[in-house]
Amino acid sequence: MNAPPITTTPRDRIIDAARRLFMSKGFHSSPMAELAESARVSVGQVYRLFANKGDVISAIIEQKTSAQQRALVAICEQLESGHLTIQAAFEQFVNNALTDQDEGLSFEILAEAHRNPRVADTIHALCGDFREAIRRLAAVSHPEFGPRELDASEELLLACLFGLGHRSLSQPRLSDDETAHYAACMMIGAMGALRPQVQEPALHMSLLP
Repeated sequence: MNAPPITTTPRDRIIDAARRLFMSKGFHSSPMAELAESARVSVGQVYRLFANKGDVISAIIEQKTSAQQRALVAICEQLESGHLTIQAAFEQFVNNALTDQDEGLSFEILAEAHRNPRVADTIHALCGDFREAIRRLAAVSHPEFGPRELDASEELLLACLFGLGHRSLSQPRLSDDETAHYAACMMIGAMGALRPQVQEPALHMSLLP
């Protein structure tokens, strides 16, 4: 049987193969030779493109985070243009986390980040860009928010995003659509509680002589 035609670049094939191997076998149990075979390239070509497996993980993080950021920017643009309601925008935001197929890989990457400062630095740098996109979503949905409310919203939405993206092992009782709906309601409600409070003018009662 003939092998299927190769239509992607060697770099993309290595990243895709690494994603599958690291998720199924773990980072340290995936030798470069097996990675090369799975990607249908030579070991030498792997090392010409990536200095080590840490570089491969960094490339996976960059690819994944860039895709998430583009999706979030698209949600913000649709919300700004009126093509999405606030509820629909947040449901889509949650659904993007729920449909992530790399849950196991995320745990592997986070574990490696605690061992490898370079991987940690990659995550820190890319999280900065992703935070800006999340902050934009908060600002578009709540234009009355000041810097502190936006800071709080950013932390809240990031925490929800990470938690919802790693829920499968908790045996969820709701479908993805139900979870997206209720999670969006809770996020919007929590952010509403951050809304700056307008101080009521004090009532001054004059004392009669």
